[in-house]
Amino acid sequence: MSEFDQVVQDGKTILKKRVRRWLFYVLLLGVAGVAGYLLVCNFTYSKGSRIGYVMKISQKGFVFKTYEGTLNLATRNDFGVQTWDFSASNRATYQRIAESEGKRVMLYYKQKLKVMPWQGDTPYLVYEVQAVKN
Repeated sequence: MSEFDQVVQDGKTILKKRVRRWLFYVLLLGVAGVAGYLLVCNFTYSKGSRIGYVMKISQKGFVFKTYEGTLNLATRNDFGVQTWDFSASNRATYQRIAESEGKRVMLYYKQKLKVMPWQGDTPYLVYEVQAVKN
């Protein structure tokens, strides 16, 4: 093997090592980015509750079926309709809300910074329902 062939062979070896290292770093950065994004999306910004009358609750979506609802926040002194849109966090919560449609309830929720498509359309994820007497 000539000296030129040896230099070319060494160059190929060095290039392969650099490309592999570069691909490893890009892959590592991508995995860290996805993990960070999922962590931020799962972060609970606030927790709270709202009282009102359940106006509607439905299951909707093309790919991801989510449970979406609207709560009427009206009190005795309100002249207009104030509504609050929410997403139910799971099927059991959805069924409890559906059973209380038209009744006064307190909905406990967690507000997320960003919701994933399979979690719902709104950042307010209701996880508990409690009946409220008038």
